[in-house]
Amino acid sequence: MEKIGIIGSGSIGEAVARLAVRAGISVTIANSRGPESLQELVQELGHGVHAGTVQEAAGYADVVVLAVPLAAYPSLPVDALRGKLVISTGNYYPHRDGRIAQLDSLEKTTAEYEQSLLPGVTIVKAFNNIIFHHIPALAHGEPRTALPLFGDDAAAKEKAARLVQALGFDTVDGGGMDVSWRAEPESGGYTQTYAADKEGFAANYLNDPGRPVSAEELRDVLANSQRADVAARQF
Repeated sequence: MEKIGIIGSGSIGEAVARLAVRAGISVTIANSRGPESLQELVQELGHGVHAGTVQEAAGYADVVVLAVPLAAYPSLPVDALRGKLVISTGNYYPHRDGRIAQLDSLEKTTAEYEQSLLPGVTIVKAFNNIIFHHIPALAHGEPRTALPLFGDDAAAKEKAARLVQALGFDTVDGGGMDVSWRAEPESGGYTQTYAADKEGFAANYLNDPGRPVSAEELRDVLANSQRADVAARQF
């Protein structure tokens, strides 16, 4: 893969951008504040990274990484994203996104809800179950750490897997969007999966250095995951 667009320059978007640069992938990154706000990051990351508008990042490549709050999805440039593979890294946090009845009722998973907001786009979930500082800490590690992918299009998942693997991780096909809850918040497959010390992680996740999780272990974690009571979710 030669290039990707990234919409969202927060902790996840920046972490993915850094790994892409390391992998020799050209990046156009954007946020809601405009390209001028990204000049310091672009200069730091160096050759191969360009700041653009959200529209420009959406149209830059066939693969676009979305690292924005769920509440921002309705304002995304759907026309520019149509026909593309979109790797969605986000989760539903009611304190930030507001209450969403379709998610609280378990009528839809977050991935299915996102798909309904982006018609004509092929969504694959990735990087939504790992805390931001564990991404650079575990990328290219030995042994390799695995991340789950969820989506309904097999070819899209294969393409997403190639990108995630180039960024330094193994991948596990977690299934379709209907079971993507296995790696959502409060499930067994969420961020605590990669914690070196689960009690310490719960007390202060920023201090946890992370630990490698093999593909075999991740499959077991996903298989034993339980769907959260989303209506009770507060964070």
